[in-house]
Amino acid sequence: MSLLVSPLKLRELGILGMNNRNIGFIGRYNQRKNYGLADNKLKTKSAAIARGIPVPELIGTVDYQFQIRSLSELLQDREAFVIKPSQGSGGKGILVIVGRDGDKFIKSSGVLIDEREVRRHSSNILAGLHSLGGRNDSAMIEALIDFDPILKDYSYEGVPDIRVIVFRGVPVMAMMRCATHSSDGKANLHQGAVGVGIDIGTGKSICAVQHNRIVSQHPDTHINFDTLTIPHWQQLLELASGCAGMAGLDYLGVDIVLDRLRGPMLLELNARPGLAIQVANQAGLEHRLLIAAKIATDSSLADGSSFAEGSSFAEGSALADGSSFAEGSSFAEGSALADGSSFADGSDNASQKIALARRYFTTQAT
Repeated sequence: MSLLVSPLKLRELGILGMNNRNIGFIGRYNQRKNYGLADNKLKTKSAAIARGIPVPELIGTVDYQFQIRSLSELLQDREAFVIKPSQGSGGKGILVIVGRDGDKFIKSSGVLIDEREVRRHSSNILAGLHSLGGRNDSAMIEALIDFDPILKDYSYEGVPDIRVIVFRGVPVMAMMRCATHSSDGKANLHQGAVGVGIDIGTGKSICAVQHNRIVSQHPDTHINFDTLTIPHWQQLLELASGCAGMAGLDYLGVDIVLDRLRGPMLLELNARPGLAIQVANQAGLEHRLLIAAKIATDSSLADGSSFAEGSSFAEGSALADGSSFAEGSSFAEGSALADGSSFADGSDNASQKIALARRYFTTQAT
């Protein structure tokens, strides 16, 4: 996918732009009253635990400046941990500690810091330095993920995560974000992490990008990304799909980590997921969102009657203008349920949505 293409070509490819995302999907399908759970990682964790969704262990929280003096007691038995703002975004304000060296803490980059720097970082979180809108915040302290060793060489100095875009309970596009030395061990594309598009149907890699440029190898480990296959793929998609009903959001990004022992675990939700996932997948979101709307509302897709048998998203460019959907369809009317109940209306229905997504959004032979 060239980075310099005409607006007409972008429309043909089904590339979702920021204005269309904000107005046509986020503004239209996400009720603002439901943003609170996704925007607050503590609320997300509590809701997930209540639903039996696996999440990283919460060691504790720091809500007030005076509590920072007690950090050493809270962390005295912890060799490794993560401190993050509960209302942070874009990977800002995350401090990853992977071990200790005497009275020093070892960051994921190998840099040593002392307790005073840990306290200063926590104080800045509380002051809102890293939070949405600069609001006063709480610092979350979580156990460090012991991620699946199968993914070890695909990430450097940090834990990789998998972002899944979910629309109306249907997983439509996925990407693994791999930490690098330049990203300071954080799985954040804006800070230099590598994004690897993952085929919805197979869980295998499609294309890798760093700084919006296609790469074939990890810049630090030099492993080829074309060998990547995500383990527990069906379970991961089920977790992502189930988060739609929990959040009450029709359009969201679900960030998942793969723990060595526990498998897929919910890391956080994003009510305004970025668009770089399209570059990593070498495909546009808009076509898939139209198909996902049909999957969410039309059971006739189960027998493949609405699309050519065996067709894939790569072959579905005729859907660019949405003309294949019936006039007055539920997508056109925007009739998604605000409470997300249509997404959690039975495990059979959820399983069918995932099965259809895997059929229609694959670009690879299974």
